[in-house]
Amino acid sequence: MDAHVCLPAVGIDGPNKLLIIMGTSSCHIVMGTEEMQAPGLCGVVADGVLPGYFGYEAGQSCVGDHFAWFVENALPADYYEAAKAENKNIHKYLREKAEKLRSGESGLLAIDWWNGNRSILVDADLTGMMLGMTLQTKAEEIYRALIEATAYGTKMIIENYRKHNIPISEIYASGGISQKDPMCMQIYADVLNLPIKIAGSAQGPALGSAIFASVAGGGYDDIFEATRRMGTVKNQIYTPIPENVAVYEKLYSEYAILHDYFGRGENDVMKRLKKIKKESRDV
Repeated sequence: MDAHVCLPAVGIDGPNKLLIIMGTSSCHIVMGTEEMQAPGLCGVVADGVLPGYFGYEAGQSCVGDHFAWFVENALPADYYEAAKAENKNIHKYLREKAEKLRSGESGLLAIDWWNGNRSILVDADLTGMMLGMTLQTKAEEIYRALIEATAYGTKMIIENYRKHNIPISEIYASGGISQKDPMCMQIYADVLNLPIKIAGSAQGPALGSAIFASVAGGGYDDIFEATRRMGTVKNQIYTPIPENVAVYEKLYSEYAILHDYFGRGENDVMKRLKKIKKESRDV
């Protein structure tokens, strides 16, 4: 099993339909009819997902890990106490506070490189950043900004696909975050300005493997028929909210400036800081 088997699991049987597999990290897989090259892709493989198509994969190396890092290392104790008093998971409690915020209300902008950048810069030495904090900044604002940052990173990947003649017309999401975090998925829909369909199965790789096995075992004539019969999505679709889209377009334009400034060599301060850190530890 690998990530590519999740595409049939959500019923994807053709090109230009992007699947975002969202967990501790994210994969962004789409099929195309022609072989194209684009910077920062994890792979381009003929027949790599379904026969007759080129499979393209990009990725983000820090998504769910990103949110877990913040909760485990930077969240005040009183948040845990309040969550316990309400008998709620800490992520659920924090999400309920964060989803009350309007888009852009926090004044924060984060870069999602807490574990380096996989696509499109392919640079493990880049690091995370949070801009706009003040003495009034709250934990839920930081948490939401981190989620928004991963959505901006996904938009950067989609724009890179499109720029290099790999069209994206539909968005699907699979993985744990897509199943458990409605706020995150709505933010993604607003940032990407596209509806997002959600996998009908919480076990995408297992269902996808079963779909391939059903063909190998003779249950269906080909993988396309099996995909159309067995692939499934939920009835719920996250659709962009126009007023949120307008705010996120402004924030994304700022993210894109910082992305290139820190990520393409104009200011290598992140790498210099890591070098100083290493030298200090080696003393």
